[in-house]
Amino acid sequence: MAQRALNTAPGICAVDFHVDQASACDGCALVGMCTAIGYGEPGFRNVEKLIAKAGPYRAGDTIFRLDEPFEYLYAVKSGMIKTVHLDAEGHEQVRGFFLPGELIGFEAISSGMYRCNGVVLDDTWVCRLPFARLSAVAAQQDQVQQHLFKLLSRAISDQAGRYWDLSATQRLAAFLLDLSQRYAARGFSAIRFRLCMSRGDIANYLRLAAETVSRVLAHLRSQGILDVHGRDAELLKPEALRAMLGSIPLHG
Repeated sequence: MAQRALNTAPGICAVDFHVDQASACDGCALVGMCTAIGYGEPGFRNVEKLIAKAGPYRAGDTIFRLDEPFEYLYAVKSGMIKTVHLDAEGHEQVRGFFLPGELIGFEAISSGMYRCNGVVLDDTWVCRLPFARLSAVAAQQDQVQQHLFKLLSRAISDQAGRYWDLSATQRLAAFLLDLSQRYAARGFSAIRFRLCMSRGDIANYLRLAAETVSRVLAHLRSQGILDVHGRDAELLKPEALRAMLGSIPLHG
């Protein structure tokens, strides 16, 4: 699949949902499932009712909230969503960032309640999939069930440790390389992408101070490893970021 350049216009991350819907589906986590249940076939129009496209959501909108009853899995079509947990004192803890093609909501399956808030970071479209109806389809079609299990396994893997025992520079290097790999896996540029999240969100996620993130970014830029203008980032020397991690593998 030809690599797609990210649209870096203000307010847009990755794909423009209206411009190229077929392209937007290429790297989606649901594409294998859609194919398994007949995507592109005449009979799919009945299954099509299962997947509801929703949006546009604007920055700051919440698509699901902590302790709400779990109904849907969400596939990000364009934009970006962060998941946020609130601790006992009401402080936000950023759990993750979800890119176009990624699926949100698996952690709610066991409890039947969403375990965090899903907060939109930029203009965003999603596909909304009712889990109960998906489960019924999966029970009847082995391909769908197998794909669902793969998605669940991947979601568990993506929640692995975030290298809290690493230095601030190593944490940020791992974070940037993780984004790079995830974008590349969905056909986008691995070296040029938009950091839709704020520096404060990155710091919260990496358990660092915002000032530390800004300082490390400035250092990487001064070394010619990274170029950042506002929220537009370019990895000039990704091999240097990998060298900072040594033999530590990236998860996901």
